[in-house]
Amino acid sequence: MVLEASILVLDNSEWMRNGDYTPTRLEAQADAVNLIFSAKTQSNPENTVSLMTMAGKSPKVLVTFTSDIGQILSALHSVAIGGKVSFTTSVQIAQLALKHRQNKNQRQRIIVFVGSPVEEDEKTLVKLAKKLKKNSIAVDVVNFGEEAENTTKLEAFVTAVNNNDNSNLVTVPPGPHLLSDILVSSAILAGEDGSAPAYVSSGGGSYEFGVDPNLDPELALALRISLEEERARQEAASGGAAKTEGGAESVSAAAGSDSAMSFEDDLLAQALASSQADVCVCGDHDMEGLTEEQTMQRAIQMSMAGNDGSAAGSGANKGGDFDEAMQDPDFMNSVLGSLSGVDTADPRIQNALQGFSSASNNTDAEGKKTSNSKKEGEDSKDDKDGENK
Repeated sequence: MVLEASILVLDNSEWMRNGDYTPTRLEAQADAVNLIFSAKTQSNPENTVSLMTMAGKSPKVLVTFTSDIGQILSALHSVAIGGKVSFTTSVQIAQLALKHRQNKNQRQRIIVFVGSPVEEDEKTLVKLAKKLKKNSIAVDVVNFGEEAENTTKLEAFVTAVNNNDNSNLVTVPPGPHLLSDILVSSAILAGEDGSAPAYVSSGGGSYEFGVDPNLDPELALALRISLEEERARQEAASGGAAKTEGGAESVSAAAGSDSAMSFEDDLLAQALASSQADVCVCGDHDMEGLTEEQTMQRAIQMSMAGNDGSAAGSGANKGGDFDEAMQDPDFMNSVLGSLSGVDTADPRIQNALQGFSSASNNTDAEGKKTSNSKKEGEDSKDDKDGENK
């Protein structure tokens, strides 16, 4: 970091009332002075800056070399517009002020703002420049306002005073831009390596929060903690909102799953009830252990029981009607013919019908025989009773 003493020379002539630079030429210089002071003091805490004017009755030093921005700002408010500039006289007074700086180890630099016509000729300016170069004084010139008239003279002056590129000329044309914005990227505020300054008052530079932690570590730490707390609060708020939405979605999903389970439970209960009804109706029909003909005969009985609704509903006449229907071959053929996929001419079906008819006949014969035996028993009992009497 360069250790130097810089003196800022303002142009406060009548030309500074013009508004071609925002807001006026004088106020544009004030912003630029604030910018340069911040850049110089931030680059090296031991750097000092002085302020003077070069118009009016005579050039005047407003602030001696200092690192206090308050003194510079106070002096800027007291600057009055009037008179004409004397470029050579002002630069010589600035050279004298640098000679009396307290720290002799500081390099010497003059920064001149020129916003009005320079009355000196080019030869006089070159002679002054050689004298400054001999005394190892660097000069930066900000040419604005009357750049068309002054550029040639000032270029010759800077070329004569330049020593190892330690002097610069910055020409700023009029326009909506600020004078300080142009100077930020200029060679006047660039470091030794040509890079932009690390800190400028207008934007905070590359330092976090616009504060140099080396100069005010407590403020930088407080700002960092405040930023982290704000981030944590925002993350907590966004997380809570997401959690609330997730909870609502889970509740709705749970409600949907409960309704779906309830619907499935109802279907299961209906199916169970239907299966139990089927078991109650058909549970007495055991198909295991039957031959093929017996199985066919039992199937015919079950189909007839399903087709005959009145016979299934009345338990009193079920047995008699069923036996009568089974003994009628025409009725059996008509019933079997109405069934889909049943061939009444199949020998197995004919054998089953014949077996069913013979079983019915045997059942009737056994019934008659049983009734006759009961009748004979009753008759013998009556005969015995008569004999005893």
